[in-house]
Amino acid sequence: MKRIALPLLLLLALPAAAADWPTRPVHVIVPYPPGGPADALGRLFAPKLEVAWGQPIVIENRGGASGSIGARVVAKAAPDGYTLLLHSSAVVINVALSSDPGYDPFTELTPISEIASYMLVVVVHPSVKATSLAELVALAKAHPGEITFGSAGGAGSPTHLAAELFKRAAGIDILHVPYTGAAPATTALLAGQVNMMFDNPLSALPQIKAGSLRALAVTGEQRMALAPELPTVAELGYPGFEARTWYGISGPAHLPPAILAKANQAIVAAAHDPDVHAKLAAQGLDAYGTSPEELAALFRSDLDRWGALIKEANIHAD
Repeated sequence: MKRIALPLLLLLALPAAAADWPTRPVHVIVPYPPGGPADALGRLFAPKLEVAWGQPIVIENRGGASGSIGARVVAKAAPDGYTLLLHSSAVVINVALSSDPGYDPFTELTPISEIASYMLVVVVHPSVKATSLAELVALAKAHPGEITFGSAGGAGSPTHLAAELFKRAAGIDILHVPYTGAAPATTALLAGQVNMMFDNPLSALPQIKAGSLRALAVTGEQRMALAPELPTVAELGYPGFEARTWYGISGPAHLPPAILAKANQAIVAAAHDPDVHAKLAAQGLDAYGTSPEELAALFRSDLDRWGALIKEANIHAD
């Protein structure tokens, strides 16, 4: 799905200050460890932005606290366009998890553009005696609290909340085991240290094809193009169930409008670049390029949706 960026007339009217930006390297903070989808997105977009901006893009991984550590860095940075944040939906979910996550995405960040999103894949270790979602639910009901699921990013991360949402839909009790990012969580699952996960397709699909993990379902509204044989959770008896993770790029609060517009133009163009679009699709991701206003609206809607679940489940930051 394509979304409309800022009007072209606004971009043509950029003042000279924005035309000069950037004049030195731009640092993009990825608030997760290397190897996960956020890191992969940063390294996919970086070459396109380097061409557009004529300056190097420096990817900095600042993992920890469900992305809060990296978000704090950008929230406190100077609003000059040289420090940006490539974040997941956790950037707003963290507000519902903690009374003080160390930053406020609504007052200390400037949304620039959503860049991608993906549905999750319900996967189990081959040792789990379940070859379907129905069998997994039956197994969980027969052994309450014994089946473990990993999450990428810790308590309240999108992969954690998707599992919590399913726990309520299916009426089961499964045990959460948090990890700092997608790569360590998937590694733990492959080693059998946890039984299952609502994993991202970038990590899950290669392992599924290799036979190292067993896939049971996907969490989108529709089936995944890369794995059309996998049913959605919704069609397996849980109507209306959907869980996706999205990624966006934001800057510090008070980013000058001219720089915001120029940054948005390049990011949207990169998201719609045929090469980027094809590489994202090959990994099960959908490319987006949105206006700052659309990303700001996504901030608010996600906080409303997941905040209610966090309160009901009494989930707190680690």
